[in-house]
Amino acid sequence: MSRYQVLTFGESMMRLTPPGFLRIEQTRSFDIWVGGTESNTAVGLARLGMKAAWLSRLPATPMGRYISNRIAQHGVDVSHVVWADEDERLGIYFHEKAQPPRASEIIYDRIDSAMSRISPNDLPAGLFMPGVADIFHVTGITLAISEGARDTAHAAIERAKAAGWRTSFDSNYRSKLWSGTAAAAGCDRAMSQADVIFCPLGDYQVMYGAATEDEAIDALASKYPNALIVMTLGADGAQARRSSGDIPRQPAILAGEVGRIGGGDAFAAGFLYAWLRFEDVELALKWGVAMSALKYTIPGDLPLVDREAVAALVAGAPGGGLIR
Repeated sequence: MSRYQVLTFGESMMRLTPPGFLRIEQTRSFDIWVGGTESNTAVGLARLGMKAAWLSRLPATPMGRYISNRIAQHGVDVSHVVWADEDERLGIYFHEKAQPPRASEIIYDRIDSAMSRISPNDLPAGLFMPGVADIFHVTGITLAISEGARDTAHAAIERAKAAGWRTSFDSNYRSKLWSGTAAAAGCDRAMSQADVIFCPLGDYQVMYGAATEDEAIDALASKYPNALIVMTLGADGAQARRSSGDIPRQPAILAGEVGRIGGGDAFAAGFLYAWLRFEDVELALKWGVAMSALKYTIPGDLPLVDREAVAALVAGAPGGGLIR
């Protein structure tokens, strides 16, 4: 048995959010959360009972340790985190929650963060070896934050493949990090090597142009024929396209929105959990949709779910509004 079932790699930041729906310019305090797409997915997998590890680079400061401790407390192995000098900085982002017609807003303060300074030489010796992990997961955010992070991600993918691991890639497009055209070009190398590609329909349309859900998933399958393509469709659920050409679909599960940030990461965690455990794409879609729906009901970025609750939702058991 592998030491880890999934190893994820990426930046996690401190998120500062005004309480309630206050604007940043009027608040006198901030709620503190931890958020990072790959660590969110690792936490979701660990909460489901899988052996998950997270690799990153953090400053050796109280803020860096805060991030590491919050991720570790949910069962994720953080022993491979690279610790930078105390004079380096932690990435921060601000989230101003709003209700329509005012839009919620995210403001990044992550330029020149410790993670953005990572290089392939920082990859731990002996980690990317046969039998250490089953699958390596990374996203387009890591490729976008700096040239060093991109080079390190590519080096990690290549070492994972050489060690016999499978790789998982989520496009996770962020308009504040790069353009759609740059993302399409920048993600191509990682997507070409991936065994599983997660790409929301919205990401596809920004990166490659207008398309229906069927056109988009067929185009990705044609471009990356060796990958299982998984596409989330927002309120319409999710679909996947196997090498055989069939496209199973899963409707969305109605959820009350409390904390939508991290919903896609929760979906990836649920999908990878079921795909690795049961090798069943249809069931993996159900677990992904159920995880995402439950995450929407939880404040913060992390999918702090219970495996039993996800399994009950997958099985169709009633649960909405009930007190357990």
